[in-house]
Amino acid sequence: MRLGSERITHKSAHRSVFDRAIILFSFVLILFASVLLISRIPILNPPSESKTSENLQNLFQKLPNFSSQLNPSLYHTNGTEVIYQIPSSPKAVLFVAHGCNLHAYDFWDKSSNCPHCTGLPEDRLFVLQALELNMAVITISSLGKCWSFQREMVNVQWIIQNWVKKNNIENLPKFAMGASSGGYFVSALATKMEFSSICIMIAEGVFKNIDIPKIYPPTLFVHMVKDRNRARAVLSNMEQLAEVGVEVKEIRCEEFPLDAGFLAKRIPGLDQGSADKLIEVFHEKGFLDEKGHLKKDGRAIKWKEALLKKKLIHEKFELFSHVNEEMNLAFAYHEFTSLNNDEIFEWFESHMKRN
Repeated sequence: MRLGSERITHKSAHRSVFDRAIILFSFVLILFASVLLISRIPILNPPSESKTSENLQNLFQKLPNFSSQLNPSLYHTNGTEVIYQIPSSPKAVLFVAHGCNLHAYDFWDKSSNCPHCTGLPEDRLFVLQALELNMAVITISSLGKCWSFQREMVNVQWIIQNWVKKNNIENLPKFAMGASSGGYFVSALATKMEFSSICIMIAEGVFKNIDIPKIYPPTLFVHMVKDRNRARAVLSNMEQLAEVGVEVKEIRCEEFPLDAGFLAKRIPGLDQGSADKLIEVFHEKGFLDEKGHLKKDGRAIKWKEALLKKKLIHEKFELFSHVNEEMNLAFAYHEFTSLNNDEIFEWFESHMKRN
């Protein structure tokens, strides 16, 4: 009996060592998988405050001097407005989707071709850079204040497909960028259309509500660090996409001091003297802190009333939305941005495959 007991004890000990080995091996596999997953999500960590200021000052000093000019064509179809421009030698197609309460015409300067265009500063700079890189740009107005799905998905897909065919550019690589409501829309549209890659700006996408196909385009997220809830949602969706093999990347946008030189350089029609007076009033009214950072989102500041009271602008001041856009950008919570154009277009160009 003692011999049998010894055999049982030896067998149990052997099994215990084997079980521990299995557990250790499983842990190593899980750790390896986690590292592999994380490595597939390149995150651009926010730089230090001094580095951020230095980078932004460089951006302000190097405002692009484009040789391309905004000279779009427009037409109406299926109840919506389509505005586009095709360079002489296009190498790609870019669809751009606006945010809520905006339109296709906000991306283009007012001209004889488009007398109702508004040319918002960040939006126009984004389109100008695309044209400079020989991308054919198409912007489409949503049917409502914000983008909806189902009918609009079919509508936009039909418009783009017919437009590229009519202009003999259907075989070029296709990209899409959407901001806010447009970002949600583009994330869903990418399940229906074949894009080489997409960019989702100040939105996390609708990935929890859609079936992600096996072939989903590489996805770049551009968002602002003050919107912490959206930052968490973006990270969650990046992980979800990476798990099914989609290449993902993010760019985090930082706040910066609002400066008169910045406003004058980026807003056509706003001269340096007017920008100086505007910033002077901002300081006087306490809209800015001691470092020049906005204390509130531009949408929550009654700066127009302050300028009207001082008779620095008139009631029909045409650059209200333009100034507001730059204020929101400086506050870094929720706004269209062209400050990261280089990184965004590098992302597109790194996925320049033909359809």
